[in-house]
Amino acid sequence: MRKKILLRGAIGFPIGIAIGYGITILLSLIFADGYYSPCVPELVTAIGSEINAVIVQALLCGLLGVGFGASSVIWELEHWSLVKQSGIYFLLAAVFMMPVAWLNYWMEHSIAGFLSYFGIFTFIFIVIWITEFFIGKHNVRKMNEKLQNTNN
Repeated sequence: MRKKILLRGAIGFPIGIAIGYGITILLSLIFADGYYSPCVPELVTAIGSEINAVIVQALLCGLLGVGFGASSVIWELEHWSLVKQSGIYFLLAAVFMMPVAWLNYWMEHSIAGFLSYFGIFTFIFIVIWITEFFIGKHNVRKMNEKLQNTNN
């Protein structure tokens, strides 16, 4: 299990950077009037230069990928209930996401900003969870149908 956690964490680092980079492209398309905005201006101001802010953001996105990747082994713990898996995974994801979002200035640095970002994070988590649940339920139903057809 420890080996699997380390491997998934290592794979998660470049995936986290790639997803972070993809999000900056998407947000630039939506909000930057034809320009590329690699990070929020508040991060540039806090760090002192755009290149250093981009480096910090990339490293933090990589660490976020490590956290999500390493935590994904929770879904393979078959002796845990789905509720326990979901709750522990959510808590771990939040423990990784919230500090990274704070440090990257993805949220307003206030209690209201933190709570708002946490609410959005929770909403997205729930939407993804429900989607995955129904996909899994559909796949189980198809497997059961195949088993019934082979038994008849």
